[in-house]
Amino acid sequence: MEAVKRLTAEKPVVIFGTSTCCMCHTIKTLISSFGANPMVYELDQVPNGQQLERALVAALGQRPSFPAVFIDQELVGGANEVMSLHVKGALVPLLKKAKAIWI
Repeated sequence: MEAVKRLTAEKPVVIFGTSTCCMCHTIKTLISSFGANPMVYELDQVPNGQQLERALVAALGQRPSFPAVFIDQELVGGANEVMSLHVKGALVPLLKKAKAIWI
């Protein structure tokens, strides 16, 4: 649980996913398209990926859907939640509030 708190505090936007997940790629691309530079942890590529996944389960109380997107240290959710925010016009203001983007 501490690992998740520490990692999500490093940048305004942190994404946990896997390198083979098409929705992870889509969400990374969407967030980056606004000028944000998310910290991305691809759990199948990092040496401690399984430990990070267990820490996410402990922190969230359930197995996360991937991508697991944190903005301003808060879990926003997975692809559906991020896309829903985008469609509602709420994603950019959230990124601005977190100081992930300025314009």
